[in-house]
Parts: sequence; C-alpha cells; structure tokens
Amino acid sequence: MPKLIKSVLIFLVVSVSAYAQDGYDVREHYTKHEYAIPMRDGTKIFTAVYSPKDKSRTYPMLMVKTPYSIRPYGVDNFPTNLGPSGGDNRFAKDGYIFIYQDVRGRFMSEGEFVNMTPHNPDKGPTDHDESSDMYDTVEFLLENVDNHNGNVGIFGISYRGFYAAASIIDSHPAIKAASPQSPMADIFYGDDFHHRGAFFLLDAFRFFRGFDQDHNNPTTQGKQDPFQFPGDDSYKFFMELGALHNVNDKYFHGNSPFWNKLMEHGDYDEFWQSRHIVPHLNNVTVNVMTVIGSFDAEDSYGGTAIYHGIEEKNPNTDNFLIRGPWFHGGFVRSPGTELGNVQFDVQTSADYKEIDLKFFNHYLKGGPDHELPEVLAFYTGANEWREHAQWPPEESEPLTFYLKADGSIDHDAPEGEGSVEWVSDPKNPVPYTQEVSSGRSREYMVEDQRFAATRPDVMVYQTDVLTEDVTLTGKITADLYLETTGTDADLVVKLIDVFPDNYPEIEAAEDKYMDVPMAGYQMMVRGEIIRAKYRNSYENPEPITPGEVTQVKFLLPDVSHTFKQGHRIMIQVQSSWFPLADRNPHQFMNIYEARDEDYIKATHKLHHSAAHPSSVTINRIPN
Repeated sequence: MPKLIKSVLIFLVVSVSAYAQDGYDVREHYTKHEYAIPMRDGTKIFTAVYSPKDKSRTYPMLMVKTPYSIRPYGVDNFPTNLGPSGGDNRFAKDGYIFIYQDVRGRFMSEGEFVNMTPHNPDKGPTDHDESSDMYDTVEFLLENVDNHNGNVGIFGISYRGFYAAASIIDSHPAIKAASPQSPMADIFYGDDFHHRGAFFLLDAFRFFRGFDQDHNNPTTQGKQDPFQFPGDDSYKFFMELGALHNVNDKYFHGNSPFWNKLMEHGDYDEFWQSRHIVPHLNNVTVNVMTVIGSFDAEDSYGGTAIYHGIEEKNPNTDNFLIRGPWFHGGFVRSPGTELGNVQFDVQTSADYKEIDLKFFNHYLKGGPDHELPEVLAFYTGANEWREHAQWPPEESEPLTFYLKADGSIDHDAPEGEGSVEWVSDPKNPVPYTQEVSSGRSREYMVEDQRFAATRPDVMVYQTDVLTEDVTLTGKITADLYLETTGTDADLVVKLIDVFPDNYPEIEAAEDKYMDVPMAGYQMMVRGEIIRAKYRNSYENPEPITPGEVTQVKFLLPDVSHTFKQGHRIMIQVQSSWFPLADRNPHQFMNIYEARDEDYIKATHKLHHSAAHPSSVTINRIPN
C-alpha cells in the first residue's frame, strides 16, 4: 500500500517531560514563571515565562501568542522544546527568555475569544485588539521579568503567524523583530476557509468541529469532541451529506459559533473585510521576516500579502520574505527534502534554520549581520535558492500562455473561432485528489494530476516538449472566457509540470506518497478556484447571463518553479474540486441556503477565439 501522510490543521506537541530528543534538559537550564497579565480593559491574559538560570548576561524576550493552549500549565511542568526550534532547542541553547501566551478568551486567559480579531484603528482608553494586547503585555514584561535586555521578538506559525502580524501594528518600541510564519491574512479571499469566494468545505468542517467549542475559560483543558468520519472517504461523506445546511442539521446543531458565521456571511461583507489584517499594517517599526511555503495547503495567500502590505505601508522597515518548498510550517516540521513524490534534493529546512536564528540574534542581541537578501526563494524543478531584491523579482517579465481549442498552448493569440465544451454535474464533481480519505493531505499540492486529466469534465492543454528551461515566478493571472447554461459557475485552473516519459523512478519506492509511475508524472505546481459570481467584486456578486460569453479573470497564488528542458507545461481547467471546495449549484443564489434540489447540471463552454482568447499569464525570469 502506498504511504499516505495525513496533514493536520492544529500542530501541537505537549509533554511534561523536560528532555528533548537530543537530550537537552529544558528544566536544567530554565526557570518558569506564570502571570495573569492585566490588559487595559481589566481582562487578565495568561502568560508563561521561561528564563535562563544563567544570570551572567541579559537576554532578549521571544514571544508567541496562541489559541491552541500553552500547556503544560504549572511552574513545575516544562515542555521538551522552547522557541521556534523544530525540535532542536537551538534558540534555548543560544540564550533567550521565552514568552508563551494564551490569547484572550482561550484556555487560561480571561475574556471573549474572537476568531481573527478585527483590528480597531480608533481605540478608546479601554478598547482592545491584538496590537493593544501585545502592547500591554510588553509593558508588563519589561517591568516584571528579570534579566532582559529590553528587546522583544515575536514569532508564530499559522494562526500564531496571524497574531505575530496583528501584534506589530502600531508597534511597541521594545519590539525589534517579528516573524509571521505561514500566516493567514484573509480567510475569504485566499486563506484556509475560502479561496476567491469558494468555500473550502473539507478544511472548514474538520477544523471547526474540534476548535470552535466553548470551553468556559479560564481552564487548562478544552473540550475534546473530535469528529469521526463514518469510513475513510470524505468524498462519499460530503456527497451523501448533500447541501451545506445539512452540516448544522445533522452534525453541528448550531453549536459552532464561527461555522454559523460562515453560513451567515456568504459574501465579502464587513465581517470578512474587518478580519483582513493587511490593510491595517500601519506604523510597523519592527524588522520583519515573513516565512512561507510555496506548497502551503492552508494559507497560500497570507504570507505574501503580509510581506507586500508591510513593504507598501512601512518603507523604512527592514522587511524580508523567505519562500521555501514547504507545506504548512514544513520548514520546522520536516527536513524539507521532498513533498509527496516530488524530490527537492536539498535540505531546505536545515538551510532555513541557519537563517531564523541569525535574524533574531541580529535584531535582538546586536549579533552579526544576518546577510539576508530582501527575498530568498527556492525554485522547485531546478531545486535551487535564488536571491531577489523584491517580490516578484524586478527582472521578471510577463509571459502569456494562450489555451487553444486543440489542447495546445501557444504564446501567440488564437485566430478565428474555437471553444471546448463540457458538462458540470454536481452529482459527479471532480475530486481534488486521487486517493480521497477522511483527511486532507498536504501532498495534494504537488500530486500527480493524471487521474483528473482523463475525465471529460477536465480540459487539458499542454506545450510541446520544452527545448530550454523555463523559470516562472510571482503571480499567475488566469483570464478565461466562459459561456454557460447556468447563472453561476466555479472555475479551477491548475499549472502542471509534466515529467518526461523516461523520467526515472524514485529510488526508495516505499517512500512514495502514491504508487504511480514517475515517467509522465503530472506535478501540480499551483492550483486555484474562483466562484464566478465574484469575478468583478467579492462584495457584490453578479449572476452570469446564460448563453453569453463572460470574462472571468483572477489571480492564482504565486509560483517559483523551473520547468526543465524535456518537460512540458500543462494547464488544466475544470469546474469542481470536491470536497476541498463545496459544490456550485450553477444557480446565482446564497449557496449556504441551497437545498439539495437546487444543485443542477450546467454545460460550460470555454472560448479560444480571437475575440475571446482564454489565457494564463505568468512572469518569467532568466535561467
């Protein structure tokens, strides 16, 4: 059986033992204190402080805020690792004071928890948000923690990465460095639970079933009510479940507050806009290093958006972007040598661990120059790091791939008429992966797409065999001309690297993610979906006029990949991606209120004519 590694939405290792795998004894070197830190509105936020026992020098403070619990609780209980260590305690060995904090309303912290707390730019004396909570925390730490050097750093992965970014708005002057890592920024446009307005059903269902449960804080124990799929087949489960309202009717029963908000706010209204952190990244005086994975299945938008937001609004801030070939948090959760069946040939996570300690040491300890370029990006395919002065690289130039009705791809626009047609059936949606399980694999981001290419409802376009390397970088713009019999539709665009027919097998065949031949492998480099009613505005959706050609233009997440000589570039277009994304009923309506009978077939036609030239444009840089 092929080995299928499941991804998890919450990554948390808990232990009361102080010994790490390398034998480092946290308890031997650190003292622990716990504080209930009062915020400006009187709410007390629970915080654990781990300080080095060696008092021969002062240390900077390095902090993480989390909604997932800072356990183990109690001053006599220690974790095995401290800091952004990836299990090696390199920060602890170097000497830091570590600060861990339960965010407002979670576990041992008082108050009301709010998912992705909206930033409040007009706070009164007792108004609060994540930036004010961080400001008040730093003030307390400076006054109450011994032996610090006056400098504070912040880090965090995923949700904690969001807190790292939200906490540096109107920065406290003691905060000198921050690293949002795999952060979410906008969960309607491109992170976690929506992509371009399409609802990411599988992730939202699995996450909020366990996370969004009231545990009556303060408490050291959250409720444990994990959902068990009846069988290991989420495709079958969600097909049998039917319309989205059945989630509450049959399983959640209205007991998940944020799921209810998901169902109540179908469009990009003030509820979602207020949770988009990027427009509020003002007065950031902190030196920032944003770390992202090019194959992040959860937060593919947030990191790049946060980097650009800080760059545009804070031109005097040192602002860096590290882009590796990682899954969500893979830079400290894996060796970074491979993902699924795709090999990177480089210990990319080891490379990263040479970077983050230098970054924090430089800004928090006055250490040697970190020697970072503004952008350090790993290019898969070529399997090499490249340095850039900006992102996208200044030297990049747009290259347009026109999709032709005969299945070819050309850089010349089509002439005359041309189109392809398929039936999109909500009762038989295209699966997002070949081996559907109850989980959502992280490896689907690079999975072989031959299983999809053979379906009649997946349109396939490819170049001739490449005679030279083609390196693509930065944003991808899909510009499609759709005609349909319905009043709404989804469109999925996938950029694919087709390996040569003589490509060798992986040496350690038992380590394959899926047991498929590597010869002719169709590696998904990037994929994205859009709900077509949002083609012109996410705030104000518009129906499609049946039988009328409609332009659907949208951005895919960025790319950094070299298509090698002898490979082909393929683009696939389809109209479902289930159950990763929910089904479109092909009717202009509030899908969250749709009934089972509302889901109908539609015939889609993609145009490839001189008047309506469907295309995908990507930036190219010299090899």
